[in-house]
Amino acid sequence: MDRCVVLVDAGYLLGAAASLLAGEPARSRITVDHSTLIQGLRERAESETQRPLLRIYWFDGAPDRVPQPEHRRLRVMPRVTVRLGALTRSDGRWAQKGVDAAMHTELTELARNRACSDIVLVTGDGDLLPGLMSAKEHGVAVHLWAVQAADGDYNQSEDLVAEADERRVLDRTWITRAVRAKDLAGACAPQPADRPEIAAILSAPLPETAAAAAAAANRQPEPATTERNGTRPAAVAALTTAERGADGPATRGVPTPKDLAGLGRGPAQQSAGTAQTVQPATPNATLRWSSDKGWVERGAGNGLGEPPETACLPMLAQLTSAEQRWADREEDITTVGGDPFEVGQVFARRWAERLTDSVHLQHLSTEYPRIPHRIDGELLRYAARFGLLAHKDDQIDEHDRYAIRAGFWREIDARTAAEHTQAGD
Repeated sequence: MDRCVVLVDAGYLLGAAASLLAGEPARSRITVDHSTLIQGLRERAESETQRPLLRIYWFDGAPDRVPQPEHRRLRVMPRVTVRLGALTRSDGRWAQKGVDAAMHTELTELARNRACSDIVLVTGDGDLLPGLMSAKEHGVAVHLWAVQAADGDYNQSEDLVAEADERRVLDRTWITRAVRAKDLAGACAPQPADRPEIAAILSAPLPETAAAAAAAANRQPEPATTERNGTRPAAVAALTTAERGADGPATRGVPTPKDLAGLGRGPAQQSAGTAQTVQPATPNATLRWSSDKGWVERGAGNGLGEPPETACLPMLAQLTSAEQRWADREEDITTVGGDPFEVGQVFARRWAERLTDSVHLQHLSTEYPRIPHRIDGELLRYAARFGLLAHKDDQIDEHDRYAIRAGFWREIDARTAAEHTQAGD
């Protein structure tokens, strides 16, 4: 049939783009606008082949073949199909398993079934040579695209290049329409600023007492630390700006684990490098890293330091019917992109909308910044569906956790403010 198909080896495309723009093949060094990239691939394929696009196949690796946020965004785009292989770690390096085999299978099946007249391959792996030759024998024109190499040399198998019917190079100008280096200012547009909510959480100063923390929710925060020369650290200055926002009101901050680690030092003392006084640890308290951002008194409410009205807050699962559960899953698959902040907002929206008693929302709001244990655990389990909180370089991504909770509280605060406005009217 007179249609074209694009097969993309994401490891090659993005790794080569990272080498070109950032000087090394680590995909963590680049940021990708997947919508722009897919649109660019489609337009170029249709222009080069003079055929309408049938489909773009995106081949990539993922830990345990669990779709990551970028895969979830890609697979709901029109004319895009995602195929995942395994991503394994060996000798300190990540390696894809099964991606080449999946591309070979798709390439030969498309040609054998005469599903298209032209196939565009974006890859450099010589293992696809037998599949390319088989496709040619079935009368399919094979176009091989390369990413401009950083060192000016080939980054593709020479045998693959020799067998292709047509070969084109995606140069730096084309790549930078959708890809940018995170730390190379000249590669493309400057990085956008972080969301103020996440910046506030990551750099929030530690309140000196619980009373001060509660008061901080209703007043403009004061700088909590100073450098030895009397000036504010950059992180605190940035926090103050982020908290104020465009309209001036303060956003409540959350102490970080680094701040909280100082609470266990015994008698009140100064934090290293600052003039801040750190309060001693509360006796018989424990620091819950996974769900609570503060010291928790034992013996009250549910044994986790939560008052009875908070411990009895309903979980989302208890508020959700079978029909709603199906609709939620449909929304997760087709709409929710998997951004940590967005995931926290979606969870909070569903929880707040399904409450039968608005007093629960008020009780939850008073617990800020600590999300009650049961609800927080349910929130993190929900986030895990999107590939968040996974091990990244052998460590749990704490930034994702902060972003998830920031999204949760942004949604809860918005709904609490709406409740107050309606009550005032």
